[in-house]
Amino acid sequence: MKIKNFAMLAGVAGLLAACGGSNIVEPADLNEQRVFFAFDSAEISDEARDNLLGQSLYMKNHENVKIQIAGNCDERGSTEYNLALGARRANAAKEVLVKDGIDSKRISTISYGKERPLVQGTGEEVWKWNRNATTTVK
Repeated sequence: MKIKNFAMLAGVAGLLAACGGSNIVEPADLNEQRVFFAFDSAEISDEARDNLLGQSLYMKNHENVKIQIAGNCDERGSTEYNLALGARRANAAKEVLVKDGIDSKRISTISYGKERPLVQGTGEEVWKWNRNATTTVK
């Protein structure tokens, strides 16, 4: 019976290894941590989720830290539309942290829309950097 259980566990471990490992890394500091978004989207990618789970790990290890997540957009779209999209991005990032056990009272959100671009200029090579949620310690 024990051999059968061991074989089953070994099979599960092999399956997990084949699926790829996690890329969750606790950052040394939360200031200026960024997750990026696709055009016109507030959907959290796998890469962004790993980054946010690393931020969550930091917050679990530093229980007094409070953060603000700022949602940002590229220059396309109206001011009003981008403020709403930035808010959705910031809240989507916050939701990942809260679902991972971080108290929502430790996280505030704000949207800057297209008003605070990370990179100046026009075109997709610039815009992809400006579609983000940025974490700062408060």
